[in-house]
Amino acid sequence: MMWFDFDFPFIYIDSHMSIALVSNPFVMLSAILLQFIWFTLRWSPTSAISVSVPTLAPSDAPTISPSHISLSIEQDRWVDWIGPGTRNEFFFNALNNLKVLSGEATRLRIGADSEDHTNFNSAVQFSELIFPAVTATVPYPEATNITVGNEYYRLASLLPSGTQVVWGINLRESNITAAFLEARAIAQAFASSSVKNTGVTLEALEIGNEADFYAGTPQNYVAQWTKFATNVSAIANAVLNTKVPFWGGAFAESSLSTSGFSPQSIIQDGILNSNPGAQIATISQHHYSGSFCSGDNGVLQDLMTKSTIRGNLSMFSPDVQVVLDNGRKYVLGETNSYSCHGAPGVSNTAGAALWGLDYALFASQLGISRVYFHEGIGYKYNFIQPVTLNRSILDGSPLPTPQPPHIQPLYYAAIIAAEAIGPSGSTQATELDIGSSHVSGYAFFDGGKLARAVLINLRAFTGAATRGAVSITPAFEGSSAPSRMSITRLAIPFANATTGVTWGGQTYETPDGKVRGSVEVTTVPVSQGVEVHDTEVVMLTFE
Repeated sequence: MMWFDFDFPFIYIDSHMSIALVSNPFVMLSAILLQFIWFTLRWSPTSAISVSVPTLAPSDAPTISPSHISLSIEQDRWVDWIGPGTRNEFFFNALNNLKVLSGEATRLRIGADSEDHTNFNSAVQFSELIFPAVTATVPYPEATNITVGNEYYRLASLLPSGTQVVWGINLRESNITAAFLEARAIAQAFASSSVKNTGVTLEALEIGNEADFYAGTPQNYVAQWTKFATNVSAIANAVLNTKVPFWGGAFAESSLSTSGFSPQSIIQDGILNSNPGAQIATISQHHYSGSFCSGDNGVLQDLMTKSTIRGNLSMFSPDVQVVLDNGRKYVLGETNSYSCHGAPGVSNTAGAALWGLDYALFASQLGISRVYFHEGIGYKYNFIQPVTLNRSILDGSPLPTPQPPHIQPLYYAAIIAAEAIGPSGSTQATELDIGSSHVSGYAFFDGGKLARAVLINLRAFTGAATRGAVSITPAFEGSSAPSRMSITRLAIPFANATTGVTWGGQTYETPDGKVRGSVEVTTVPVSQGVEVHDTEVVMLTFE
């Protein structure tokens, strides 16, 4: 806005570069005042908060893995994800970006619903698939029948070096021969030189996906799982010459008690007491924050609400504690925003990136070792769309032009987490007590000393109202308080945007999945504080 007082009448230029002649100076002053008020309200902080930040890691701050955010892959189209003999460069690059930042390869769980529809046939090279009809609610359905051969599993050699894989085996069809053949093929693949030479390893086997939908009772599940695991472990252990760990559970829901399906109930029923049960290293739980299976859309602000994120996770605390007390790890082995592949206009938006980041980091505070976000070709809630799509992920309608491989906004949650956690392998994280119903914060410690903090403003800005902000000033507890901090921002145009997101001035929305752009970081005195706008993430690196 500018105005020029040469002589009457005044020339007034507003913020949109519109020009008006104003003959009355009082009108001119009123216009200036209104413009000033508009500008101030549009960008001024709505509140100021002093946040206590410890300079040394609290004694109860958990260690958080560099691969804390990992991926669960629907295995029916595994060949498309990884590439049929020649690696899918886009998928590889998207995974490698995370490895570069965190120093550790993203872990993969390959299986899910389609693991319970998979059979083995040595005459098949990679896979043969049968799909149900496409619907507007589920534009990219899982295959109902998957037949795989030996080369299907050996494609793991195309993953980034150091990747650890959990692979699923069919339990639902009660065909122990099929399970044995799958286990043998998996073990042989990871024993082969083509896989071993790349440094890709088999972390564990998972027998059955969401067996609470078909096993009848927890007791039936324990008996059936033990029978299958006895045969599976015999062949896998023999081929790999080691005791191959298992993931147990993988239930869709939890009764959160010793009755009904839950980690507590299967442990009470003795799943850990058998020989194969002793090889269970991890108990897996599946969880979605909502459901789109009936086609009822979600609300973006509901997904992003701080109290909802905490309630959706803290309810599992009794299960987590029992698992940890029994010397096992607890993971969310399949999770995301809305089940049935996500809700349109919610799961595929920039707001979901803020949800995913807060969700994953808060999970670490509850004793959850890793969070595996589920992915499938064309799923709305994906981090990564690894192949060209010909129909809409929102409603299944034909696209006017094919959409090439690309990342979706949720991918930035993994990028930020990887950078915030860093490559030390011993980083600790603690949630900060922020007096706000919509701002979350976490501090990260390297070698026990404060290194970084992440602040997340979960209030959804869609452009319909003024974009607010919260001004936060760190108040340090302890000695050796830093005096300066570098600020990196996740810039988001709107919470419901699906593109145009940048992290520190850089974008991953590129044809090959590699980062582009110049790094944009500002360094200021800590005493100056930082403004965190609605629908924004800020990382502070302390100096």
